[in-house]
Amino acid sequence: MPLATTFAALADPTRLAIVQQLSRGEATMGELAAPHRITAPAMTKHVGVLVDAGVVRRRKLGRTVVCTLQPAALTEVQGWLGDLTTYWNSTVDRLEELLESEDDD
Repeated sequence: MPLATTFAALADPTRLAIVQQLSRGEATMGELAAPHRITAPAMTKHVGVLVDAGVVRRRKLGRTVVCTLQPAALTEVQGWLGDLTTYWNSTVDRLEELLESEDDD
């Protein structure tokens, strides 16, 4: 899944909260909806966006829908953030070196 799709899915506060909740273990749709003041269809839509982005997997157990976080989908986000962190750390290091060399002058 493209990184932009993952970020778009995570950009919504409700969906981000769903991912945080699922990071503690799988949950039913009812359990996911409990902390939010939204309708069942709205929760289904939010979970659907996360499923389409590959962040969440849902399966039916009888009449219950159970959702599970797909951590592999977040690996690309983690890699991107790692690259960005490396870039900023090296930039700050170069700035520190420059400032220190100016202090020596």
